[in-house]
Amino acid sequence: MSERLWEILASSLPNLLLYCVKVTIPLTACIYALSLVLAFLLALVQVLNIRVLSGAARIYVWIFRGTPLIVQMYIIFFGLPSVGITLNAFPSAVIAFSLNYAAYMSETIRASIQAVPVGQTEAGYMIGLNYFQIMTRIVLPQAAKIAFPTLFGSLIGLTKDSSLAASITVVEMFKAAQQIAARTFEPLALYCEAALIYLMLNTALTLLQRYLEKRLSWKQPLTE
Repeated sequence: MSERLWEILASSLPNLLLYCVKVTIPLTACIYALSLVLAFLLALVQVLNIRVLSGAARIYVWIFRGTPLIVQMYIIFFGLPSVGITLNAFPSAVIAFSLNYAAYMSETIRASIQAVPVGQTEAGYMIGLNYFQIMTRIVLPQAAKIAFPTLFGSLIGLTKDSSLAASITVVEMFKAAQQIAARTFEPLALYCEAALIYLMLNTALTLLQRYLEKRLSWKQPLTE
């Protein structure tokens, strides 16, 4: 590797890390938080089986799971201005990602809630609890144990997928790498450097997931 290339990588690393901290991580955090809230509401509507709302939730999941995320981003950022709705790149990315990820995460939450044995609910009624108490004290804590690994895996996937926001001009870490590569004519080295940062970030998240699963005892005890 030439001395010039080493200099480019050394000078670009602080910039990439800066955009990672200033844009990529906040973008991921905002999307994940909004996705989780929306996914929970979608799952709850389907579990309660409210006819109109449940049908609307299923159609929502069908649409957003059946169309590409990048197409959804283009519709929001490039398409909506044609009908008078103009959004900046960052909120457009947050909205598109949140709507997309919520569709997938809602299915995880719904399946986790329905995986809790019906006998748990019946036992709750027998000891005098109402539906809200049964859900908050019995069903949801158990469902959280089931859903946790998959939902945390969505966070790891989202951290990588956030690079797609560069396609609608969000200047996050990957977009910064593209800009530096355009100036220096070293795309391979710059993209590999960005990939290494993504790898380190997701490795840290993976280790955190393992720690939380062990620390909080998410695994169900074996029954004899």
